[in-house]
Amino acid sequence: MNTIKMERFTIVGIAVRTSNRNGQAAQDIPALWQRFLAEQVAARIPGKVDETVYSVYTEYEGDYTQPYTTVLGCRVYDAAQVPEDMKAITIDAGRYTRVQAKGSLDAGIVYQAWTGIWNSDMPRAYTADYEVYGPKAQDPANAEVDIFIALK
Repeated sequence: MNTIKMERFTIVGIAVRTSNRNGQAAQDIPALWQRFLAEQVAARIPGKVDETVYSVYTEYEGDYTQPYTTVLGCRVYDAAQVPEDMKAITIDAGRYTRVQAKGSLDAGIVYQAWTGIWNSDMPRAYTADYEVYGPKAQDPANAEVDIFIALK
């Protein structure tokens, strides 16, 4: 397992409370992405570090089978100005493992990577896990998405 020490940072974006039960997240998260794109949320986030989009999974009620919050947004220098329809979430410093999803986003590479994570014996902390959609994720047919999993 490739363990990485990550520093603390803050994301501002839009959020949804969801669960993996009964396929609820498979409906809620794509709808959140549609809203993020349709409302041009990234363009409205003040103090962005760059154009990289983060999908953060946090506020877990237990493990991945329990309800959690998904925040879709961008990294900011500080969360002093959070638009009313958005949420700020701080990712604490800590140990993470990086999982890379490579291939077609339309073919479900990110979901496939998560299935592998859920079925692993990784010592997850269930604090905040996140996906990074940077420059390598811009070509949906040949994307690279890094997934960072918080470890105990």
